[in-house]
Amino acid sequence: MVRAAILGAGASGLTAIKCCLDEGLEPVCFEKTSDIGGLWRYRGENDKFPEVGSVFKSTVINTSKETMCYSDFPCPQQFSNYMHNKQIYQYFRMYAEKFELLKHIQFDTSVVSVRKTSDFEISGRWDIELKDEKTQKTRWETFDALFVCNGHHATPNIPDFPGMKEFQGTKVHTHYYKTPEPFKDKKVVIIGIGNSGGDAAAELSRWASQVVYLSTRRGTWVMHRLSKNGIPADILKGTRVASLFPLWLKNYLFKLKLNSIVDHRLYGLLPKHEPLAAHPTVNDDLPNRILNGTVIVKPNIKRFTKTGVAFEDGTFEDNVDAVILATGYVYGYPFIPESVIKVEKNQVSLYKYVFPPDLEKPTLAVIGLIQPWGAIMPISELQCRWAARVFAGLTELPCKEKMYQDITDKKEAMVKRYVPSQRHTIQVDPVAYMDDVAIEFGVKPNFSKMLLSDPLFFFKNVFGPFLPYQYRIEGPGKWKGAKNAIETVWERIETPFWTRKVKVQPSYMKVVVVIVVGICVITYVYLSCSRL
Repeated sequence: MVRAAILGAGASGLTAIKCCLDEGLEPVCFEKTSDIGGLWRYRGENDKFPEVGSVFKSTVINTSKETMCYSDFPCPQQFSNYMHNKQIYQYFRMYAEKFELLKHIQFDTSVVSVRKTSDFEISGRWDIELKDEKTQKTRWETFDALFVCNGHHATPNIPDFPGMKEFQGTKVHTHYYKTPEPFKDKKVVIIGIGNSGGDAAAELSRWASQVVYLSTRRGTWVMHRLSKNGIPADILKGTRVASLFPLWLKNYLFKLKLNSIVDHRLYGLLPKHEPLAAHPTVNDDLPNRILNGTVIVKPNIKRFTKTGVAFEDGTFEDNVDAVILATGYVYGYPFIPESVIKVEKNQVSLYKYVFPPDLEKPTLAVIGLIQPWGAIMPISELQCRWAARVFAGLTELPCKEKMYQDITDKKEAMVKRYVPSQRHTIQVDPVAYMDDVAIEFGVKPNFSKMLLSDPLFFFKNVFGPFLPYQYRIEGPGKWKGAKNAIETVWERIETPFWTRKVKVQPSYMKVVVVIVVGICVITYVYLSCSRL
């Protein structure tokens, strides 16, 4: 039996365990902390492992539950459409208990280093150095395969602004930001307008002294969780048919929609780039905080003084108490030799962002090293399903030349589409990328066959919400509940709202209109026939 090591018990590590079990592998998962959940388990201000990523106490996910769940385990109907991190942790706990994953996890165990065995060219095995976080003792174990599931929110990116070292106030990266209380009645400047910067600004605007200054280098397009009639935006807009639109049309429609909600020029947010040329900032609250003056948008930082911040437009804010850096992360795998995975300026060469192409044996998979326009959980799961089959010898990778060609094509497409940035090296569109991976092991739905056999189901999959369950309709890992999960999606979306019964008054006007139109049609047909 193939013995597979899994690094981390977060969103990717948990599904890696299950995928191993599904394919007959023996998984052993190593988790540095004492519980599952990874980034999505809030661990508080006095966490034992501050270097391990963790959400804010208030964090709510930016993707709705039906697009972020695992493909054979829908979120409970009563769960909120956009879940708070506590509810996401609860979902992970339910998933782990349902599929009996916890017994395969060794908690309080960290990975110190990874190296190839002396006979790697033949065996493809890995020696892994492990440390018991309670006793601090280390040991070595050998595994046939390796899932790297530690995520890419580990090493904060700290820019070096002129005079920053001389600044006497508090300086902290959002990696270490947990709650707003330490900044109560403080004058705060936040650098960076991504999701963490926007969330911190909106939250702190209720705690800081009068206003929060939000500095952005290039501006951003602010997207919203809510869409028409209050339905989750990714449910209405994230469809397969919409993914087929040309990029220029998608950019035009996005720009039209976003500016109809918030005039980005008026609010000082307007960037030079198109809406789909940078990772989105999703925040329903930020425009409201700008509107009421508790968040003030500023340009890029020019320099720091001991007590203040100068901006590139010539303005200056003195007596600043704290600066929060929402400046992203530097990707890296310091425990893995560079000969196996080399990262330079957040660039890494992996086949479909998963497999190192130069390995003599394909026994290592990097899971979750992607930045999708949507949820990462179902993508990580699909990667794990593919990797588990490769490790089990059930699916083969293409030759090295084809893998490198795919890597080159993706890098060129990334450069062509996105704003140059260390942030835009692992961007993927969910539909295109998931189909790309699904083809590798035969789980992409056959829509031509579906159209002929079940046209209504075809319509729901192509014109309805893009859902993870689509990759359980057929092929390896087929789940008999997939069709029902797709057909009952609106019931799960609507259920959380049913907390107060509202009696809808009948609309007689609609009935009158139908009757009048009907009479007109009948009269027209009668008169037409009378002329024959």
